[in-house]
Amino acid sequence: MAAVSGAGRWVASFVLAAGAVVVAPGAAQAAVSRADLALRWAPVHYQDVDATGSHALGGKADMITRYDFDGNLNGRDNWDNAGTDVSAYAYWSIAETATHWYLTYLFFHPRDWVDHPFFETEHENDGEGVLVAVERDGSDYGVLRGAVTVAHSDFYSYAPAGSTWKNGAETIDGTLQLQSSPHDAFQHPVTAQEAKGHGLKAYPQYAINGDGIVYYPSLSAADSPSGADDRDVRYRLVDVFASGGLWAQRNTSSLFSGLGTFAGDTSGGCGTGTFSCGTNSANAPWGWDDGNDSVARGEIATDPAKLATSYFTVPGAPARAYTYNPYTSASAALKEAARLMPPTVD
Repeated sequence: MAAVSGAGRWVASFVLAAGAVVVAPGAAQAAVSRADLALRWAPVHYQDVDATGSHALGGKADMITRYDFDGNLNGRDNWDNAGTDVSAYAYWSIAETATHWYLTYLFFHPRDWVDHPFFETEHENDGEGVLVAVERDGSDYGVLRGAVTVAHSDFYSYAPAGSTWKNGAETIDGTLQLQSSPHDAFQHPVTAQEAKGHGLKAYPQYAINGDGIVYYPSLSAADSPSGADDRDVRYRLVDVFASGGLWAQRNTSSLFSGLGTFAGDTSGGCGTGTFSCGTNSANAPWGWDDGNDSVARGEIATDPAKLATSYFTVPGAPARAYTYNPYTSASAALKEAARLMPPTVD
């Protein structure tokens, strides 16, 4: 677990340097694993599907899958190979403070595409997702308080009915709905992605319009949709920090063009019949950014307590020091890269 080495020293220095508020734990560590927490709060996910046009691949271009769905770590051939494997996956990471859990979920598509030529661009790879904030109240899974979604280069905030979290520096954009899953005993938050561009918001701000897929989270099953209209598909949750996984590949130049940005080119017909094709335009969670807030690029995943206490007014004294944060050992490099990189363009 090299990614968390030195975490204690970092927390101590952070508290001294930044004056962060540290609250003594009011709740014992959950009796469940972090993977169980990830499953508990993973979204029931609605994916709108457009099956028309050559870039749609009969709907497969709107199906979530692995970043390495084609069996290699070359991000520059994903547009070309899209549709060859549509088994459903999503990626998660977790950061913990004494008072809250923060869970980040990434949904990946090989194409961000359009079906008309009117001044819209498309690009290879697409990575958008959601941060879910959970208060540690002493129970195994805590209490859901809020969420922030990624729709291109904008963030949108939500709170479930009855949440104690209110407007902060950003105005809450809507109510986060809950829905049961036929595959477990939980009520999950509900998110949705638009077809083609795959912006992600809380349902029903985006919803299925005609064809679409309803994805349900799983720790083991990765179903392939039966077609463009399938309302019961399980997606498999994969830890961002799994051995050899997404975080471990962050410096692989064939997969990432820079820290947090997937590599993508114009091969395979990207841009044909449309205004243009962008390159290197999709991001992993540590590359997500909203250019109109006070939170730096990537901090939605790497420093989610900062984002939560900016976007929301959180009652009590929410802890800012992390008891677990696998991004910590790379935090300085991530912050410097975020400072130097251009704005997110997805």
